[in-house]
Amino acid sequence: MTAERLSMRTIREVLRQKLEKKLSNKQIAQSCNIARSTIKDYLDRAQRTGLTWPLPPDLDDGRLEALLFPSAVKESAEKRNLPTMEYIRTELTRKNVTIRLIWSEYKEKNPDGYQYSQFCELYHKWGDKLDVSLRQTYRAGEKLFVDYAGQTIPVTDPASGETREARLFVAALGASSYTYARASFSENLPSWIDAHVRAFNFFGGIPEILVPDNLKSGVTKPCYYEPEINPTYHKLACYYGTVVIPARKYKPKDKAKVESAVQLAERWILAALRNHTFFSIEELNRAIAEKLQDINNRKFQKMDATRRSLYETIDRPALKPLPAVPYQYAEWKKVRANIDYHIEFDDHYYSVPYQLVRKQMEVWATTTTVEVLFKNSRVAVHPRSYEKYKHTTLTEHMPKAHQKYLEWTPSRIMDWAGKNGPNTRNLASCIMENRKHPEQGFRSCLGIMRLVKRYSSGRVEAACGRALLLKAYSYKSVESILKTSLDKQELPETSSPEKPIIHYNIRGWEYYQGKEAVHA
Repeated sequence: MTAERLSMRTIREVLRQKLEKKLSNKQIAQSCNIARSTIKDYLDRAQRTGLTWPLPPDLDDGRLEALLFPSAVKESAEKRNLPTMEYIRTELTRKNVTIRLIWSEYKEKNPDGYQYSQFCELYHKWGDKLDVSLRQTYRAGEKLFVDYAGQTIPVTDPASGETREARLFVAALGASSYTYARASFSENLPSWIDAHVRAFNFFGGIPEILVPDNLKSGVTKPCYYEPEINPTYHKLACYYGTVVIPARKYKPKDKAKVESAVQLAERWILAALRNHTFFSIEELNRAIAEKLQDINNRKFQKMDATRRSLYETIDRPALKPLPAVPYQYAEWKKVRANIDYHIEFDDHYYSVPYQLVRKQMEVWATTTTVEVLFKNSRVAVHPRSYEKYKHTTLTEHMPKAHQKYLEWTPSRIMDWAGKNGPNTRNLASCIMENRKHPEQGFRSCLGIMRLVKRYSSGRVEAACGRALLLKAYSYKSVESILKTSLDKQELPETSSPEKPIIHYNIRGWEYYQGKEAVHA
């Protein structure tokens, strides 16, 4: 009768005490707390294989077990026809495939094969030897893990000799561990979005789920239960038909895959390129692409496969197709229409329908277009302008009669400014006169009046007088005069603030009083 199987450490101790110390079986049984029949069985097995003490230094536990129990190894490999563990793992990544299904298919072909519990135990023992990122079973095409490496790469400007630190973006598919990497000078939102678009093109398809590690560019507000996804990142996910599920805080297994990929990239890309000097981000990314091929074509240490081979057979067929046109980065911002029915974006003013004055809206801006949405419906589209503090106004957004539709009118603006003094009123008139539409000057006039809260009424009146003298008809000019205390200096005696020429669009206080009476 075969004795019970002990740990290899105990077996080694039995052999040491018998072959080196020459102890009796009874003494060994007392020392190791095992039966003498068990000791006799192991010593007989060792004698048949010709083992002596000390054991060869290269004889690990696996080889020692194979020498002592050759029949069991032969039975496992030949008689029971167990499929390879790599095959089982690969099949488990396919959609709806379970280990019970694989076992039932195996059992049909091998009626005398392992029972289900033994089958699972053998697979899990093999899986325990793998790296933590490979132990977890991810469905084909299901998850893409994304993050930035902590280590940076210096890039030298050939002209100035100054260096900038580039950050390495890393993405890895869950089932195959197929990896993508690219460097950029920033981890900001545009770089984050651009890296995703390039990664999708590299993989040739779209995964079902994106798993970022709560990076600020991707996750606006980290939360264990309901993390708040950045609106631009969410829009990218919607465009590509995927979803964002950030890794949970304090759950290292959620991000084991990308952490393993980051570690791999730091060792085999960043460390391998440590002695190279790069003079442009393009040159750096070419070198990264070469190293990336080596990583994806290198065999796993404990699997007879490569990342590329698993990607081609598992992930690639399961990814969703790419859209015809890549996603174009769009900036997002919450805005509110001012009394001039214009919203501000990137220091430029864009009109919206006058009915939306004081309403909160959203702006989505690309490099060429500014789109304004109210309650998720588009209300305005403009070509993007990069002129600072200028207006882009559509005629259809303007009211036909300010007195009927809006609280603020040019005459009311001038009256309100006039309460502060004649210079303030005259400057407000000049500001509206020098705009294509008087309403475009409302914002500047309101800004000047708000300066009274920071400075005194008298100082603002004096500053407006100097602005009139200089023909500096803007809020910025008045603010600058106040900041530099030029308003406290006397004006030249020979000069006096000019009387404004009334613009035909303003028409004067009497005109608006009459129209207001008509519409009342």
